Amino acid sequence: MAYPKKLIPSLLLFFTLFVSFAQQGEKLVPLKSILETISKKDHIKFNYIDEEIVIFKLIPPPVSDKLSEKINYIEQVTHLNIKKIGSNYYSIYNKRELDKPLCGILIDAENSLPIENVNVRITDTKVSTITNSKGYFQLPVVSPNTIEVNHVSYEPLLINPLELYVANCPKIKLYLLTKTLQEVVAQRYLTSGIYKKNDGSILIKPYKFGLLPGLIEPDVLQTIQQIPGINSVDETISNINVRGGTHDQNLFLWNGIRMFQTGHFFGLISAFNPSLAQSISVVKNGSSAFYGEGVSSSIDISSHNKLNDEIHNSISSNLISAEFFSKVKLTSKSNFIISGRRSLTDFFASPTYSNYKDKVFQNTIITNLNSNQNIDFTTKEKFYFYDITAQYEQRIGQKNILFIDGISIKNNLFVNQYTSLTSKNSTLSQQNFGGSLNWKTNWSDSKFTQVQAYISSYALTSENESLENNQLLNQENKVLSFGIQFKNTHQLTNTLTLNEGYQFDETGVTNFDEINLPFFSRKTIEVLKSHVLISEGGYESESKKTLLKIGVRANYFEKFSSFLIEPRLQFNQALTSNIRIELLGEQKSQTLSQVIDLQQDFLGIEKRRWTLANENNIPIQKSNQISLGFSFKNNSWLITVDNFYKKISGITSNGQGFQNQYEFSKAIGDYQVLGTEILLQKGFGKFYTWISYSYNDNKYLFKTLTPTQFNNNFELQHCVSWAGIYEWNSLKIALGCKWHTGKPFTEPTTTTVDSSNPIIEYQNPNSYQLPDFFQLNISASKDWKIGKTSSLQTSTSVLNLLNTKNCINRFYRINNKDNTIESVNSYALNLTPNINIKLTF
Repeated sequence: MAYPKKLIPSLLLFFTLFVSFAQQGEKLVPLKSILETISKKDHIKFNYIDEEIVIFKLIPPPVSDKLSEKINYIEQVTHLNIKKIGSNYYSIYNKRELDKPLCGILIDAENSLPIENVNVRITDTKVSTITNSKGYFQLPVVSPNTIEVNHVSYEPLLINPLELYVANCPKIKLYLLTKTLQEVVAQRYLTSGIYKKNDGSILIKPYKFGLLPGLIEPDVLQTIQQIPGINSVDETISNINVRGGTHDQNLFLWNGIRMFQTGHFFGLISAFNPSLAQSISVVKNGSSAFYGEGVSSSIDISSHNKLNDEIHNSISSNLISAEFFSKVKLTSKSNFIISGRRSLTDFFASPTYSNYKDKVFQNTIITNLNSNQNIDFTTKEKFYFYDITAQYEQRIGQKNILFIDGISIKNNLFVNQYTSLTSKNSTLSQQNFGGSLNWKTNWSDSKFTQVQAYISSYALTSENESLENNQLLNQENKVLSFGIQFKNTHQLTNTLTLNEGYQFDETGVTNFDEINLPFFSRKTIEVLKSHVLISEGGYESESKKTLLKIGVRANYFEKFSSFLIEPRLQFNQALTSNIRIELLGEQKSQTLSQVIDLQQDFLGIEKRRWTLANENNIPIQKSNQISLGFSFKNNSWLITVDNFYKKISGITSNGQGFQNQYEFSKAIGDYQVLGTEILLQKGFGKFYTWISYSYNDNKYLFKTLTPTQFNNNFELQHCVSWAGIYEWNSLKIALGCKWHTGKPFTEPTTTTVDSSNPIIEYQNPNSYQLPDFFQLNISASKDWKIGKTSSLQTSTSVLNLLNTKNCINRFYRINNKDNTIESVNSYALNLTPNINIKLTF
């Protein structure tokens, strides 16, 4: 018999709303005016609190009605209690649970996820607010006027305030615009919090994530690998390959600071704290003229959010690390944000850590190579990492805003190798520190100026004590970069925008190598300064059907006394209300790149070192790229297709990581990629799924090598990714898989070598492929509400659920004991579980 009791409040609310809306065609009068009229007519007085009656508007009861009938009518329509407290006095009061602001939670009608930054306004008043990251808003009880809800990507909504005048904060659904073209400006892409924009970029907001297979939290650089065309041939985030490029060909920015280190655990974990409310813009082609370097892609990470974002704190821990986040409002115009993360690996060896360790340290000096080289030794390692960020935000007056940011990232490894006779220690340290200052002035609604300065310092150092002898090798790779940027934006008309700016960058690189036996020492210092002028114009029609941006970047390099002009193009046109076509093009250049001198440099783990172009044996890399694509969006269907051609010239062979006959070559060449990327996505209420496919034909051209043309080391010719995600209230489950063809490798011509000339003879380079890669991943998470302001999130994931043994690299070496050639394989992660617990308060 509980059902009738539960239905009564709903029926009463329905009746109230029905009466209210039925009266819209008649003259509605504020309740306060009605009470004043009754007081005069019937010679009585009402006692009430204004806030408890101001929300009501209704048709006045007939003047001829008795006083008791009038009171009953008001009680029936408003649900207020009217109690006689004297011969001529009546008290009016509401239910105690209604003594609160008007509040609600705005959610997406398709996936029930919260929508932030929605404008909510009481009509004909100055009272307004915006929803926070949980979709929550609240308004004071000041008027019976309709509440207006507006968001650029959703249909507008009018809410009767009585819908919010209830004990709890109701959930209100908003529907994506289906009759207009604005929906494709920022449409859901792969999962909640990932959007495809009209300018060709991908916008990622990890703090709005649903869930992705294999992830327990929104790891920034793991997430971008879900995007078609972005992969990692060795399953790391320190070797991200965008459309067949190398990792150093990606420009990474954090709040305007160029980052030279992007990973923890030497590539398995992103170095950017997932607790930060960051937004990531990923551009594979057609980048703004304000982005230089990064001939493969630009990845711009920003934690600069709105000043009125909610204030909160969080702590969390998983089987690898623990982290915290805190946002403090210092004044009404200033915030301070701090976050930190520290590994647990140096005092807690979880199964997750053991698998990560086996993956990272395989085939390096840390691994016991007894099975291959008959070296009888034991290794013990001590490893930890941390990162910390700080941000200060200050509004100055009504037109100025200042951001000051700092970030520090570090990996540290200590290795002890010993036998029954001797013991040797080796160390490896990797650190990136950066700071930036960003000042923005809004001169008017149509013009603003932005000034930004940054400094970034990177250091990779190692000390390697050889176990077989007393040889000691010290190595250093350091980068110090400083830059300043000015940017002016003019909104010329409703459809035309002009941007112009200037950038200055100075980068210094130091490389140091020293061996004690026989003594050898080498230290090089290189410095390069560049000046850049930028002009960029944009047109976007008022109907949002057409977007056109054309930019020019003019680079001047002091050291070479040379100019480079780089045009940029973004064009997007709506063909119908559901179909858009996109044309993107760019020319870019890059002066800072990574090379590998020896595969065992820096303990064989972080063997790549940064170096500057010298226009001699290391030229400036230059890219040319053009792509043509289209997107189809209808209800919960999304289909995108991109076809592209990309050419990078000025690459060096020792920057490509060869482990065959070209390992010690010093050749200059280029590579060309012809590719297609397809995404098919569909939502079924609370369940949605996608499948993506990418094809790459990626070829090297080195004119001084034989043969001159062959497959690229980073070619994954066919890649398929699938995921299915179910979200129900606070429970999320994600299952997904990845499959791709194996990377190319080179086979030897024989299985033995001549002892008098122990050299491996190889077949044609990269003429073979490793076995296909397949991995099945799963994740699940659940949110728990704790009180009014706190919540607990628990997450679990399993990488490589089927424990598939995937070979991701193969090279060959000589076994000096019997002069045979043996293959050395590197494998992807085994079945790896992880859990995460996060408390937000």
